[in-house]
Amino acid sequence: MATALRTPPERPRLAGRTLRRRLGLFSVIAILAASNVVSNRLWPEAYIPWNVGVAVLLVGVALCCGVTWADLGLSRATLRRGLGIGAIALVGVAALFLIALAVPATREAFDDTRAAGTLGAALFAALVRIPIGTALLEETAFRGVLPALVGGSWWRRTLVSSGLFGLWHVLPSMGMASANAAVASSVGGWGTVATSALAVVATAAAGVLLCVWRRWGGHLVTPILAHVATNSLGVLIAWWFVSH
Repeated sequence: MATALRTPPERPRLAGRTLRRRLGLFSVIAILAASNVVSNRLWPEAYIPWNVGVAVLLVGVALCCGVTWADLGLSRATLRRGLGIGAIALVGVAALFLIALAVPATREAFDDTRAAGTLGAALFAALVRIPIGTALLEETAFRGVLPALVGGSWWRRTLVSSGLFGLWHVLPSMGMASANAAVASSVGGWGTVATSALAVVATAAAGVLLCVWRRWGGHLVTPILAHVATNSLGVLIAWWFVSH
């Protein structure tokens, strides 16, 4: 009898929570779309502080929508395991890159003129810009906030957030064909459209893999470390390849 009396009030509460999360999801997508334009086109000089601010804003929006720290992958209880699995990811990425550098067929992937420059510039990109400006926001948004707001099964959360992660890379991918020899050879004469399409597919697939790392580690720090390992080591190896 008591259970029956409690059931009706639960329905509006659940409906209200669902509505809050849907509004939060649309808000987060709109914030990310605007942020992508700002950081890549309108104000690239403020890339790092802007992206850090957006990451904090997204977490705030999610918490206001009833998402918990655990839903975001930021629970203290899973931090130690997340760091351990993240260290494994870092070592694994480093091993794969060294193998790719040693094999002539895959070595061309590191021939990227964007890495040309001083060692100081490469170190700044690898140790500051990528970890703080790129990985922090992208993992917070696409492996933390968006999956929590999308809800449903793990595959549903993963496919939606990874698809949006792929679209997130359309603007950054423009000009990639002229900078990277491997990308140029793969797209042939199709130009910017083919490069962007390739970037969307590749980064969406990478997003799925990063979601797997998040699931294994149980904490957002795991995909952050995997992301930093991939991008930062890639920049350093590309700098070495181009410089030598």
